[in-house]
Amino acid sequence: MAMHLDEQAKQLGDALSIITVVGTLANLLPAIAAILTIVWTAIRIWETDTIQSIFRRNKEKTNADGR
Repeated sequence: MAMHLDEQAKQLGDALSIITVVGTLANLLPAIAAILTIVWTAIRIWETDTIQSIFRRNKEKTNADGR
């Protein structure tokens, strides 16, 4: 009987562990999503033709000056 209770205690501990992990992730998910959204938006802005032409123009000026 003691072995049966030990197994139940382990299962209860596992369940509490899973609940804790899910709760922790749920609290972190909005922060992670915000960071990923900022990174994704920055990448999308960087890839626009306007930004690329600005940096290409600056790069050509730098190369023409010999720097």
